[in-house]
Amino acid sequence: MGFSKNNEKLEDTLNDYAREGWIVREVAESSARIIFERDKNR
Repeated sequence: MGFSKNNEKLEDTLNDYAREGWIVREVAESSARIIFERDKNR
């Protein structure tokens, strides 16, 4: 199914952001949006 590939791609993307120091602050399912935050002094 296509959904499993989408989930894998999303997980890979989230892991990439995490490696760069980004933290997930909010997942807004109704608008399909994820809000990230990172320390400016990083």
